[in-house]
Amino acid sequence: MMEYLKGVSKEMALGFLELAHTVARDAACSRAKCGVVIVGGDGSLLGSGFNSPAGNDESERRCERKKSEYHEKVTDKTCCIHAEQRAIMDALIAGNVKRLEGSIMYFVRLDDGVVISDEREPYCTICSKMMVEFGLGAFVRYFKGEVVSYDVREYNRISFDYHG
Repeated sequence: MMEYLKGVSKEMALGFLELAHTVARDAACSRAKCGVVIVGGDGSLLGSGFNSPAGNDESERRCERKKSEYHEKVTDKTCCIHAEQRAIMDALIAGNVKRLEGSIMYFVRLDDGVVISDEREPYCTICSKMMVEFGLGAFVRYFKGEVVSYDVREYNRISFDYHG
């Protein structure tokens, strides 16, 4: 069940969300700049990522394209590797596959460099499936002005429900 963080848990989360904010500044996407950090149970940084075209090749950026212009069978109508995907790959490259089990993913989305609080329910099944597959424990983000934490299996279920 989604949990609204308070007290020490919220303060700790705010520090990691600030780090994700710093990471998001490197995103090349012109539609939404997102950043993620994955933190192990011991508080160590396991991986980080931002959304940008594969290989950070800005010539491949198609962010200006309307989602309606994509073929209807395309499941991910962005040109970017998602921040969540890139953070998991970063952790794997660093040899942290075992340490991902039970870890926490902290996510932020920026609009003109300012962190925004998402008003939508979780919706990305691509990323939610990866979180479940690698055994992450929780996903933390801003939601309706609050800092919230989801169990990744719940996050995955809500993402699938979003697409009905």
